[in-house]
Amino acid sequence: MELRQIEYFIAVAEELHFGRAAKRLQMTQPPLSQQILQLENDLGVTLFERTRRHVELTNAGKVFLQESRQILIQLERAKTVAQRAQKGMLGRLALGFVGSATFDILPNIVRAFQDQYPSVDLILHEMPTPMQIEAFHRKHIDIGFVRTPVDDRLLTLLPVHQETCVAVVPNRHQLAQHRSLSMEDLSGEPFILVEREVWPSWYDDIVSKCREAGFSPNIRQNVKEIQTVVGLVAAGLGISIVPSSTSNLHARDVTFMNIRGSAPQITMSLAWRTDNNSPLIQHFLETAVQLTKSCD
Repeated sequence: MELRQIEYFIAVAEELHFGRAAKRLQMTQPPLSQQILQLENDLGVTLFERTRRHVELTNAGKVFLQESRQILIQLERAKTVAQRAQKGMLGRLALGFVGSATFDILPNIVRAFQDQYPSVDLILHEMPTPMQIEAFHRKHIDIGFVRTPVDDRLLTLLPVHQETCVAVVPNRHQLAQHRSLSMEDLSGEPFILVEREVWPSWYDDIVSKCREAGFSPNIRQNVKEIQTVVGLVAAGLGISIVPSSTSNLHARDVTFMNIRGSAPQITMSLAWRTDNNSPLIQHFLETAVQLTKSCD
């Protein structure tokens, strides 16, 4: 059974006349009659009762007409869906992100993308940058918010946000009385940091800035999440250096303070596989660029 046979059948069923149906289909009547006979043979049923003056649908023909119309409707829908998918209007996009991206840039970009492309199923996976790189290699994610630098030939990177780090200290700490701090002011204080394997470039930059200030940081605790860093600082276990957007947590019992001079800098970038030309990725990148430009 072929699609054109279904179209021929519908024309005859609606016209109930082979001559008119043939004219409608812009073909001659004999091949039309042959195609209908072939369709009946393939189905093993009689679709029409025929006389010289009259054509009528059988019960089987009436049921087949209903189903045939649904087939054409579904086929047209499939065509439309395929065209929209090719244009990046629907589909599935797996998004990786570092937890700190939720403090500022990620919610706005995701919201804007979902408003513009509501038929795209956006699947979010929280994971540190090293895990995202592994996920890209395994094709588990399509695009990701990563902390750079990232050195991987498989990936293309687009910087979308940069911020300066700030110090976070317990409210009762004597340093909290200052308007701002220098790196030297943090000498001798116990540090709580996100462990190096989670965010290697940032960890190394903090250690480097401390050494430039004349001391090696006394790292009391390494943790996996920035939220945990802030919580342990609030508990009085130490101080830390965090992205300035962390202050959006509105955490109790801590004070966020600007660092004078050469404070650590961090960059958020979007990453994707260079060989992935999905229009969904391009739409997400366009949304991110438009939104970050409007916020500059």
